[in-house]
Amino acid sequence: MLSTQGSVPTPGARGTARSATRDPQPPETPSHPLRIAITGGGPGGLYAAALLKRLDPRRAVTVWERNAPDDTFGFGVVLSDETLGGIEHADPVVHEALQRHFVRWDDIHITHRGTRHTSGGHGFAALGRKRLLQILHERCRSLGVDLRFRSQAPHPARLTESHDLVIAADGLHSTTREAYAHLFRPRITTHRCRYIWLAADFAFDAFRFEIAETEHGVMQLHAYPYAPDASTVIVEMREEVWRAAGFDVMDEQESVDRCAKIFADALRGRPLQSNKSAWTRFRTVVNEHWSAGNLVLLGDAAHTAHFSIGSGTKLAVEDALALAACLDEQPSLERALAAYEEERKPVVASTQRAARASLEWFENLALYRDQPPRQFAFNLLTRSRRVTHDNLRLRDARFTEAVEREFGCPPGTPPMFTPFRLRGLTLRNRVVVSPMDMYSAVDGVPGDFHLVHLGARALGGAGLVMTEMVCVSEEGRITPGCAGLYTGRQTEAWRRITDFVHRQAPGTAIGVQLGHSGRKGSTRVMWEGMDEPLPDGNWPLVAASPLPYKPGSQVPRELSRAQLTDLREQFAAAAGRAARAGFDLLELHCAHGYLLSGFLSPLTNRRTDAYGGCPEKRLRFPLEVFDAVRAVWPEERPMTVRISATDWAEGGTTAEDAVEIARAFAAHGADAIDVSTGQVVADERPEFGRSYQTPFADRVRHEARVPVIAVGAISSWDDVNSLILAGRTDLCALARPHLYDPHWTLHAAAEQGYDGPGAVWPDPYRAGSRRPRTGRTDAPKPRLTLRS
Repeated sequence: MLSTQGSVPTPGARGTARSATRDPQPPETPSHPLRIAITGGGPGGLYAAALLKRLDPRRAVTVWERNAPDDTFGFGVVLSDETLGGIEHADPVVHEALQRHFVRWDDIHITHRGTRHTSGGHGFAALGRKRLLQILHERCRSLGVDLRFRSQAPHPARLTESHDLVIAADGLHSTTREAYAHLFRPRITTHRCRYIWLAADFAFDAFRFEIAETEHGVMQLHAYPYAPDASTVIVEMREEVWRAAGFDVMDEQESVDRCAKIFADALRGRPLQSNKSAWTRFRTVVNEHWSAGNLVLLGDAAHTAHFSIGSGTKLAVEDALALAACLDEQPSLERALAAYEEERKPVVASTQRAARASLEWFENLALYRDQPPRQFAFNLLTRSRRVTHDNLRLRDARFTEAVEREFGCPPGTPPMFTPFRLRGLTLRNRVVVSPMDMYSAVDGVPGDFHLVHLGARALGGAGLVMTEMVCVSEEGRITPGCAGLYTGRQTEAWRRITDFVHRQAPGTAIGVQLGHSGRKGSTRVMWEGMDEPLPDGNWPLVAASPLPYKPGSQVPRELSRAQLTDLREQFAAAAGRAARAGFDLLELHCAHGYLLSGFLSPLTNRRTDAYGGCPEKRLRFPLEVFDAVRAVWPEERPMTVRISATDWAEGGTTAEDAVEIARAFAAHGADAIDVSTGQVVADERPEFGRSYQTPFADRVRHEARVPVIAVGAISSWDDVNSLILAGRTDLCALARPHLYDPHWTLHAAAEQGYDGPGAVWPDPYRAGSRRPRTGRTDAPKPRLTLRS
């Protein structure tokens, strides 16, 4: 790479010769790019070149590629039907050439512990990477693109001066991204597995996943055909397994031979081939910005997604399609590049979330190896959360029904409507109405609003309805509108609600969540300013350490030994009232930065006494409270604990810590762990997305060997079925969906055609158990189309 210092100019307004600066800036953008430079001759760069030249033959498009035309990493490329449709629409010539060389298949084979399970209906298309490049080379040449192989591109600073548009398609190790890191702001994450890209000299008859349990640890093979006589083979394993097996000291051929031996059954005893193959660790690339001035990133330079969910080539080709379209549609280059980012960023972010879930599944594959064989296969197939229970049923109903039978689903019963037992309580289904603060109590007393709110959701069919966090003292409230269980009047008010649930929604359990606000108390109700201090009428706060939640928040007092004892007794007294109020389950709130959570996190517990320091000491007070509550809570009724499995902040609680926290509570008698995340520190950086917290519940369940409740952006009954059937959770807690639809569970049953003991409609509502018709559906269909 050329230096950005010294004699190499940096980008500026064209026609000027500015000296280099430490943070170079691309020039102002022209209105319509005619001189286009592309660095990187991979599929994305080549396809972008062909499209741009085809859309406007006046353009002078130059592609620089430092390697020879037939040099390539890997062997086969998988493209989806969606991508192929875009190619067909944009360039039928390329699409027709691809079609002639595709290998297609529908099945996925998963082999684990000598048993192979097959799932069909998936639909894949692949071809050799070299063949793909040849097709694109030919198309570019036919259109007049200037292809320069074995040629190092000029420094991007020079290219941006001499061209209207510079497309950096220079891959994972992009020198352009590095040179302009201050503008693109990349974040690169290196993951835990090593993998090597190889090939077999025969075609597998399906996409193949093969699991090998060796003396050194678990290894996996990913393989698929890309030609009538060839397959791509990727071997992957954790870094520590790779080292224990000695791969770190083997040369290329030794590694290839060893992999062929380990997976001899899958390979039919055939050898593996390499192409300058090397073990590497996957790196996820995310850029805050994809363009700057007249410079834009494309493909792996802009983003990467783990190979286990598809092809980086697919994303690069889709980038090229979108970029070409935006340049054609928008009136200026500036608006075109903005539109390109606006269109592609959400799509890529969604793909990267799925890819992250998939790669982490394979990183943690050892957790699942003891699952029943079909459940293991279902878990693998749904690992990214893109393939779901309902989607897989459409693809292969026979396979999905076999998994359901093995799981224990009665015929016609979706997984979410199977019962689950916690101590002496049997829940009729796996749906939980998650605790949601309503901030509508007066002096801690729940009123008619709570009766209607919780009663409606109990009538709505959930197996368990949870209260909001019910505070153990007046000073332990978050806001003046928080409910409590520290007076007899409050106990009587809660009894009114539990009596209603038990009488009018028999079979639905109601649970109470006990907690104390800690340093996050004395604030306004949510809709007046979440976590904002009260303008007046504040009460003093206490916490593990005297640290305010955020700037402007009240500084709490550090709890003394005597105060800790008083608090423990407040929790126990509230638990006794909860039992008398008739609750079926009690959850101890040790999450979200409230009092007990504040002891668990190293970011909020800075104590130097017996209640701070190492994890065991930080656990001490929450466990003392748990024991005090369990001692007064009826033996036959279950207790759960909600934890924040990560603080989403550097130096805070990690997933590994969460497993140990869960183990500790389970050892003290917790019947399940409700696994949430975050809200512990104000400067957290959560990684939001669909079902984004469920991997933490999955890990706690399999490592701590304790039942779990998953929560966090679970919004569809398909998600619930998928998570339950895959064995990633035992129960699913949903919050906002139950605000949108109090009868969410009953409607989920109706939409799946289920009518059984897992979802019982109240008699007065049974007439509404079928979706109302919304329009005429019996109009005559056209029988004849006339040609003009």
